[in-house]
Amino acid sequence: MSVQMKSPISEMNSNESRPLRLADETPAIVVRDVDLYYGDTKALKDVSMDIPKGRVTAFIGPSGCGKSTLLRLIAGLSPITNGQISIAGCAPSDEATEIAFVFQEPTLLPWLNVAANVELPQKLRHLSLNDRVKARDKALELVKLADRGSAFPRQLSGGQKMRVSIARALTLNPKILLLDEPFGALDEMTREHLNEELLSIREQQEWTAFFVTHSVMEAVFLSHRILIMSANPGRIAHEVIVDFPGHRTNETRLSGPYQDLVAEVSRLLRSVEESRV
Repeated sequence: MSVQMKSPISEMNSNESRPLRLADETPAIVVRDVDLYYGDTKALKDVSMDIPKGRVTAFIGPSGCGKSTLLRLIAGLSPITNGQISIAGCAPSDEATEIAFVFQEPTLLPWLNVAANVELPQKLRHLSLNDRVKARDKALELVKLADRGSAFPRQLSGGQKMRVSIARALTLNPKILLLDEPFGALDEMTREHLNEELLSIREQQEWTAFFVTHSVMEAVFLSHRILIMSANPGRIAHEVIVDFPGHRTNETRLSGPYQDLVAEVSRLLRSVEESRV
């Protein structure tokens, strides 16, 4: 097992836009010179990156650095102030049907059972009952809840609720999956199991994913690329490329390369946080 880190690990100049890209891979998403203001406050500054198709990119950084804000911009849920974001050459709003979003909370409707909650996005798009049932059953099978369709949210554990939320997103057959700290409220063991299941699903469906997390270990385990953000204003401070060959399992977490990379990303994150003091 080997770990490849960009050498030296790049620190982005806040006055110079430099796109981030893995060699010889066509970008699914292109972000160029993006600024975002809230009134007179600059929330994001000069954010540029190329995101290869079929890869998982993790955003990590101090609270308030704009990780979740950047996800919303990619989803087309908020307008940018300056710059450009394109998905397959189009604006995010034009590609909304290609994007699914998993939020921090499962946001399940308590009066609907699991099956109805999972079907909801397709129902809102007026798909036929037959199509909804097929997509629902496939998604529930992927998240290992095929036998819980008749259960209500109050009867589920926290991990099961998040599985339902992921299944609901997968019914849209997304090309891009955006996840905003979906496992942050779960215990460590449940979180690790869901990390492994998420990667197994990605290997089957091959979507491009952005994952916001505060956990360095989770970022290293899940991603092909880690973008470490600094705050005030939010910008990309460091890029780390992760290259673990083969399927990642709990054994990956016990390996020397994994632990070394966790230590390196932790050091970079610490340096970003200390620079705020």
